[in-house]
Parts: sequence; C-alpha cells; structure tokens
Amino acid sequence: MERGLKLSDKSDLLKDPGRYRRLVGHLIYLTVSRPNITYSVHVLSRFMHQPRQHHMEAALRVVRYLKGAPGQGLFFSSNNDLKLRAYCDSDWAGCPLTRRSTSGYCVFLGPSLISWRSKRQKTVSLSSAEAEYRAMTGTCCELTWLRYLLTDLGLAHHEPTSLYCDNKAALHIAANPVFHERTRHIEMDCHYIRDKIQDGFIVTKYVSSAHQLADILTKPLGKETFVPMVRKLEVQDIHSPT
Repeated sequence: MERGLKLSDKSDLLKDPGRYRRLVGHLIYLTVSRPNITYSVHVLSRFMHQPRQHHMEAALRVVRYLKGAPGQGLFFSSNNDLKLRAYCDSDWAGCPLTRRSTSGYCVFLGPSLISWRSKRQKTVSLSSAEAEYRAMTGTCCELTWLRYLLTDLGLAHHEPTSLYCDNKAALHIAANPVFHERTRHIEMDCHYIRDKIQDGFIVTKYVSSAHQLADILTKPLGKETFVPMVRKLEVQDIHSPT
C-alpha cells in the first residue's frame, strides 16, 4: 500500500461487489505464506460488506505487487538454534473510521518466521502505551500456545522468551506495576504481562522503531523501509539472482 494511505468509505460503491470479495478472499489464502501482504489484506477485508472504487484500486495494487515477484515465499533455514523471540507493535488510532488501533506481531523460531498476525483491536485505546500493551498481551497469548506446542513436540523452552517492543512507556509500566488513572483501562493486560515476567516466561526488551519487524504488520510503509523489512522476515524470491 502507499505510505500513509487511509482507506475510508468516501468513494463510489462498486457495481459488482462480488468481484472484490472473491479477489480479497484469494488474497487471504496467500497470507499463509506471504506475511509481507498481511497488513494490506487485513485492511482490505474490512470493507467486504460495502466495497468501493478506491478499495478495488488498492486491492489491484497488491495483485500487481504479487505478479512482480511470483517466486517470493518464506525461507526456513536448516541452521536453527530453536529459540523463540517475538516482536509486537501497534498503530495507535490508525483506523480513520473507528479510531481503533491495529496490533501486529511476528514470532521467530531461530531465524525462521513461524507466526504472524495483523488485527484491529476490539476497543479504542486512549494512549499509545495502552495500544502497545494490548499488542503485548496478544503476543504473550500466542507465545504461550507456541511454547506448549513445542513442548509436546519435544522442544521444551526453559529460558524466557524475548519480547521486543518499541514503546518505552509500556516497558516501564511492565517493569514498575504502579497503577493510576492513565492505566486503569488496561490493568488486566498489565497484570497478565507482569505475571509472565515474574514467572520467567518472557523478558521484555526495547527495540528502536527502525528495527521493529512488526511495523510491517501495522501500517503502510514506503519502499525504502518495506523492502528491507521483507528481507528481515526471511521472505525470499527464488527467481531473484544470487
């Protein structure tokens, strides 16, 4: 998507909405192996009930991107230390229609990306720290399930899982659980994260926004930022020259 693009409901309705719905349905299946289009498809799927002309234009832009690199896909290296690490991020009040934030996370097993998600939050967040905390909670739930799954497969993780976040306010609240009026809306999230830290389940770490890999799942980025992020997600093109 174009950088800073905010899709709304201010253009003409499509005469054939079924064509748009079928196209987005196909794109949803592609997100299973193409994490680089997850955010775009997530946004496009919000308008399935009343698609408009500029929604179709944005969807066709995704199709042109896919046709330009048909050999792209996830690469899983054989050299793997099998350690979990996760990145979480949120775009505060990013939806222009509801002012809800978009949460995104990506989980790596060694160098390989194994889980990712982009989802609009269920409630309106009153601050960026609140939005980040909700993103951290969703990531923790995913990490809990993955650790249990890996244990069943004989890959028990006894060390804390690194959770990278680029919001210092959220990290400070996690380290110092002092509740006041600004945090009363997220006390359950705060307690959940805090319990996981005390149990040695996760360890939160700061990462700069320039190295926040989950950024690609929360907002449209420019080409100079998007392309390096795709490489860091271990999405490679088998047709590109070595």
